[in-house]
Amino acid sequence: MRLETNDRAVLSLTMLGHAMVHTYELSVPLLLPLWMAEFDATAATVGLVAGAGYVLFGLGALPGGVLADALGRRPLIVACLVGMGASFLLLSVAPTLPFVALALVCWGLAASVYHPAGLSLISTGVEERGTGFAYHGMAGNLGIAVGPFAMALLLVAVDWRTAVAILAVPALVAAALGLRVDVDETAAVQADGGHAPPTDLGTFREHSVRLFAGGFALVFLVVAVDGLFYRGILTFLPSLLADSVPTVSLTGADVAGSRYVYAGVLMVGLVGQYAGGRLTDRGDVERVLALDLVALAVLALLFVPAANAGLLALLAVSAALSVVLFGEQPLLQATVAEHSDPGLRGLSYGFMYIGTFGVGAVGAAVAGAILTYADRATLFAVLAAVALFGAGVGFLLARR
Repeated sequence: MRLETNDRAVLSLTMLGHAMVHTYELSVPLLLPLWMAEFDATAATVGLVAGAGYVLFGLGALPGGVLADALGRRPLIVACLVGMGASFLLLSVAPTLPFVALALVCWGLAASVYHPAGLSLISTGVEERGTGFAYHGMAGNLGIAVGPFAMALLLVAVDWRTAVAILAVPALVAAALGLRVDVDETAAVQADGGHAPPTDLGTFREHSVRLFAGGFALVFLVVAVDGLFYRGILTFLPSLLADSVPTVSLTGADVAGSRYVYAGVLMVGLVGQYAGGRLTDRGDVERVLALDLVALAVLALLFVPAANAGLLALLAVSAALSVVLFGEQPLLQATVAEHSDPGLRGLSYGFMYIGTFGVGAVGAAVAGAILTYADRATLFAVLAAVALFGAGVGFLLARR
């Protein structure tokens, strides 16, 4: 399928892939309470299980970025979609919690190649890069919201295994559509510009050293902080909301209303993704990024008081958190692009998502442990401290 312009073709492919990746990523938290009940596990245990998949989601991004530079971005995006669908089919037959962990690890490996491939494709194939990142981010947020909402609806009618199997189908359909999209991957950059992608260990080391010798080292630190906050709050958000959101009656059965509030809160993040993307075209991205982290810290400290104040206050703070949290994504992506060479964009985004989802996966385990052995007030105090540290690094980067 050839679209009218290369920009539209690139964005069609990447927006579809991004929506699918986050559909699966944020459907998993809805399953954690069910796994805790079925397998008699604590929050700390299921946090480690989820973290196993999420850490591979991040660690696989670096080899994924290298492959994207060497082999092309479109083939990797299609392979990612096939792998995610197959992994959720595997998850649907999981008889034990270790088997669940294995299926999530397979999903994490498959999903890990998407972000370096998709983001580098936008950065080299789309002329209006900031706007492209904005639309790409909005597609991701659509998946983040629609995926959990679809999972919540499925769980009303069927058991979790059947729901997971049904949710695997869209990725396989998307892969078939992706095979038909024709794109020019270098339309927005000079064909001979920048460095050649790394093809051996020595070249990889040389290019990595070159990348981190500049401001990218600070960028990576901010990215890792963002990942810790992101995973730390979203993994257990349905459970955190369940303490304040009443159940609802659907088809004669009482269903946790927090599932639908969770999906709605994530949908609000669309506003943040678009706003963040537009801000990247106005310059001074690093300073805006640092201010965004300050706002995250403030909102984290307000979460528990808002929950104690009532449902409306909790919804307001949760929505604001979603806007600010997801508004950070295009700002980070544009900052990485500013501090990397076009020929190594896949490598740079690979490192970015090692920080976001690899280091960030620790946030799931830490959040589970805090909720098991302490309380939610402690969790949000830790998250606020993490965000403030990232803000300090962001201001330092802006001064450079």
